[in-house]
Amino acid sequence: MVYQLAKGGRRLFIVTDEPISIEEVSGKVMRPEAGAVVTFTGTVREFTKGRRTLQLTYEAYAEMAEKQLRRIGDEIKERWPDAVTAITHRTGVLGISDIAVVIAVSTPHRKDAYEANEYAIERIKEIVPIWKKEKWEDGEEWIGDQLGKHPGTPSKEEIH
Repeated sequence: MVYQLAKGGRRLFIVTDEPISIEEVSGKVMRPEAGAVVTFTGTVREFTKGRRTLQLTYEAYAEMAEKQLRRIGDEIKERWPDAVTAITHRTGVLGISDIAVVIAVSTPHRKDAYEANEYAIERIKEIVPIWKKEKWEDGEEWIGDQLGKHPGTPSKEEIH
């Protein structure tokens, strides 16, 4: 792995059941040589495909999810060597407008930060074992493209 901790020893890649601070995640990537910090904040939206959402429940295989978040950070570092990335994803029951994920990427120039941030959210959806259950007024369903299907967890072989 290329890196796991921000200056000051703070972890860069976290899965938590606590509310996420955008400022805290962004602060992990702030540095004098970075001219750009791009932050993506994923929140719980009220309507999806015409259905009113009441809440989302996120579950994760936390240890493997954090490993995969670090992997994404490593992939970003390989493609954008000057980038520093921090990602925090929340688990548990979230209401409308609650923050589910924050991704912060800093680079010397804005284009790289935008591209790396977009790369991160797409990779999260592809490889991180976090599952989302949408609860609507008329039902509920587990949603997601991540490897492995809820309620089981993916094996290490499936993740790699």
